[in-house]
Amino acid sequence: MQLTAGFALCGSFCTIDRVLGVMERMAKDGWNLLPIVSETVGTTDTRFGAARDTLDAVTHICGTAPMRTLQDVEPIGPQGMLDVLIVAPCTGSTLARLAHGLSDTPVSLAAKSQLRVERPVVLALSSNDALAASAPNLAALLNRKHCYFVPMRQDAPHVKPRSLVAVMENIPETARAAVEGRQIQPIFL
Repeated sequence: MQLTAGFALCGSFCTIDRVLGVMERMAKDGWNLLPIVSETVGTTDTRFGAARDTLDAVTHICGTAPMRTLQDVEPIGPQGMLDVLIVAPCTGSTLARLAHGLSDTPVSLAAKSQLRVERPVVLALSSNDALAASAPNLAALLNRKHCYFVPMRQDAPHVKPRSLVAVMENIPETARAAVEGRQIQPIFL
């Protein structure tokens, strides 16, 4: 059975190349991917790459241009468009929005739209303050129904002791388990 996944990218720019590799692998493995990008990803050039290059890569991999507006993503839930929504990388800002029920960005509204019809949302965290200011938001979502996490580990703990980054290569496995209502374990590596 072919599964349809929304694949939402947020602005943890240092992990976007890894995430694009996972998207490509999922597309080759038969996933139908519906891309979504945050405003930041869609408009910001960084030392990790140009926004236009990211948008072009996403369009090439998924075969369709990414959704970029609130109006684009609102129908996701009501129209039952997705089996699972993947937010990768999920920044601390997006984590906070989801934990507090804010839906003011394309990614957070896509998640709200998916959750309102009780369908899974998979979060692949990438945050330098996940074990500091973002920790309460992480804890809230670990306990939230229909929210699943890609296993994560500390990122360079000796120089960034509060940072967590998901093992992006585990996104497909986590997404399949989430569709079945299961959280893969362990969450923290």
